[in-house]
Amino acid sequence: MKIEARWLATSLSVMISAALAVTPAFGQTPKRGGTLTYMIPADAPPSLDGHKENTFATLHATAPFYSTLIAINPDNPSSSTDFVCDLCTEMPKPTDDGKTYTFKIRKGVKFHDGTPLTAADVAASWQRIVHPPKGVSSAREAYMIMVDTVTSPDPETVVFKLKFVTGAFLPALADPFAYIYKKDIVEKDPAWYEKNVLGSGPFKFTAYETGQSIKGVRNPDYYHEGQPYLDGFAAIFAAKQSVRVDAIRADRAVTEFRGMPPSARDELVKELGDKVTVQTSDWNCVNLLTPNQKKKPFDDVRVRRALALAIDPWKGAPALSKIATVHTVGGLVFPGSPLAATREELQKIAGFGTDIEKSRAEARKLLKEAGAEGLKFELTNRNVDQPYKFIATWAIDEWSKVGLKVTQRVLPTGPFYEALRGGTFEVAVEFNCQNMVNPLLDVAKVLPRSVYPENYGGYEDQKLIDLYNAMLHEPDPAKQREKMRAFETYALDTQVDTIMTPWWSRIIVHRSYMKGWKISPSHYLNLNLANIWLDK
Repeated sequence: MKIEARWLATSLSVMISAALAVTPAFGQTPKRGGTLTYMIPADAPPSLDGHKENTFATLHATAPFYSTLIAINPDNPSSSTDFVCDLCTEMPKPTDDGKTYTFKIRKGVKFHDGTPLTAADVAASWQRIVHPPKGVSSAREAYMIMVDTVTSPDPETVVFKLKFVTGAFLPALADPFAYIYKKDIVEKDPAWYEKNVLGSGPFKFTAYETGQSIKGVRNPDYYHEGQPYLDGFAAIFAAKQSVRVDAIRADRAVTEFRGMPPSARDELVKELGDKVTVQTSDWNCVNLLTPNQKKKPFDDVRVRRALALAIDPWKGAPALSKIATVHTVGGLVFPGSPLAATREELQKIAGFGTDIEKSRAEARKLLKEAGAEGLKFELTNRNVDQPYKFIATWAIDEWSKVGLKVTQRVLPTGPFYEALRGGTFEVAVEFNCQNMVNPLLDVAKVLPRSVYPENYGGYEDQKLIDLYNAMLHEPDPAKQREKMRAFETYALDTQVDTIMTPWWSRIIVHRSYMKGWKISPSHYLNLNLANIWLDK
């Protein structure tokens, strides 16, 4: 199924709060040497392939090994419009009335096996993302619907030709998962990168123990002069928060880049004082409670609507924010961005009403009409404590108040993704987490799987696609916002394809001797170890 579109918003959202970033003092010189040890709050990534996966467990483990074509400016990470070259030599100006972007690729870049990286590798990697071959899954295929072709007319040139002009192209191009792979390898074995690592980034792969750790050493041939500052890194997998907190407390690890709840922050600050630094922001990430519409009775919209009506986010958000990494009530669009629903608009959608007893009475009525009173079902969840398990516990308690009997099925990351992709679940705690705030592409998560490969709801809905297309075709910002409301209302209220939970907050606690890294208030996964040094 194909989406046709001419227009996407040219103005991307600017976050409403500034990050509390650690900025080097004027004239401060980064120190060289040392190994950075950080924690990854997961048991293991489902695979090592950044093109296939959409989880921090993959990116925080493998990003240091890879290059991308362009990137968010690491010195201005809160911007949604400030991009810099990684493998290219300069940011190009579009031609052909804005539909052609020609990138010149750096000379002399080498993969870690010593072979040269050329424009052919860049083009092949992006073709794999934009138009994945049969049997290959691309988590970002839907984000690149504006791209027609990617070619490499010579070893130093990559040309993107767009189907239509859009300001969303460059943000999509700056996706941190868009690793540049070796053309010969992906053509010979499309699944090779799922279990292997070979990039051209700041660190060279040295070791990976599944569920334990992944390690890298400085790439002496890195093309950004002077970087990285570190001799190497070690990333330790630990699904339990207590293990991660203990590691930072004992100085066995410097940080985790995903975030901690307020209680863990307070504990570390109380015990370690100025030995740790705290950086805080809102986060373009939210958990969803997604019913599998291929399984009864979740194919009945009355049951799905009852699930939404039973939950009270207005009361839940402040309570959860004290113990979990969530904060703000919102709809499909990142709260505070120009296309986001206001509080008054949200209250018209199932699950956002302010009279919870009235909502739960309606939920009980709908369940009775659907023959689903006292329904028992299993909530499939990921073996990650923050905030997955807290969200699940809260939702199960809320559902019990309308007579639903729900148990939790917690799976390691790999089997969890297998359950989502294979449809072997009834209702799942999943997520919509994006690299930056780009609302028109961010909401694509609820489009049917034939359009968006990472949708797990098990439904097809041409009207939903048509509403999305109408929004994409609308150049007037005010009318576009109206169309976003229609799209959001249909997805969350009319069809109840998924149920929103409070949006995440991000609290990073790191040892104060870690320097050079800036948190972004809107980016979900930015991680650039090349900029970090240890001031010890």
